[in-house]
Amino acid sequence: MAEYQNIFTQVQVRGHAEMGLVENVALHNRTKTAGFSSLMGWIGNAQLGPVYLGAMGVLSLASGAIWFMLCGAWFWYQAGFNPAVFARDLFWFSLEPPSEEYGLGFAPIKEGGLWLIASFFLLISVCAWWVRTYLRAEALGMGKHVCWAFASAIWLFLVLGLIRPLLMGSWSHAVPYGIFSHLDWTNLFSLTYGNLFYNPFHALSIAFLYGAALLFAMHGATILAVSRFGGDRELEQIADRGTASERAALFWRWTMGFNATMEGIHRWAWWFAVLVTLTGGIGILLTGTVVDNWYVWAQEHGYAPLQ
Repeated sequence: MAEYQNIFTQVQVRGHAEMGLVENVALHNRTKTAGFSSLMGWIGNAQLGPVYLGAMGVLSLASGAIWFMLCGAWFWYQAGFNPAVFARDLFWFSLEPPSEEYGLGFAPIKEGGLWLIASFFLLISVCAWWVRTYLRAEALGMGKHVCWAFASAIWLFLVLGLIRPLLMGSWSHAVPYGIFSHLDWTNLFSLTYGNLFYNPFHALSIAFLYGAALLFAMHGATILAVSRFGGDRELEQIADRGTASERAALFWRWTMGFNATMEGIHRWAWWFAVLVTLTGGIGILLTGTVVDNWYVWAQEHGYAPLQ
């Protein structure tokens, strides 16, 4: 029998705002109030706040805002300070890195120098936010799984904008800031180095990406399917297996002969997601520094057919 499936939370339960720990916490770094949003309650917890910023949070947001404003100011300059042109051509504007001739040196503002300045603030923002996630996890006595997963994404970010350009000897190999210019850079990067699809680390990254999406879909669907039996209260199900956990396990054993555990599925999903950017970063780092043509490399190693 067909059933109606809603992607939004149907029932929102509200009480007094949960402000979190108060013992051994620097309360002056945390906002004093919390509110509720019915809109946010459709997709998550309706409570908004409190937010713990601290020194790293303030540094990250301030640096990120400077990067955003520098990029925006350059786009505004490219639009000739015309709001209609700015709105129309926003996706085509781009803040480009310095050209090859400047190597790893500083370039004039209009010839890539602004990209270098903006990149410095973006680097500070991202790294400060990582430190913040580590410190918040430590303060709450949590594992560091979130910050190490974030570090995998930062690894790819650093490879694209810092490590590989340093190894190549020029900032011109970095990624520009812009929508279509970013896509153009990706396309040109693949064409220049003999089709990135023959890069085995790129293939691994895509495999882990699709695998992570599959695991996420399987897990989400399973928990929703047994939520009528309390399956959404996962902690209870891990500690005391109930009818929801039993039915979910039976479904997958009956379907494919094997089932994950309530804890194991999250470990799989974490590793698959982390390996997307980890292997992707390795593939990008090797391109141009170790391998000049991935198609030729693939032919030499039996990875692509000889023509």
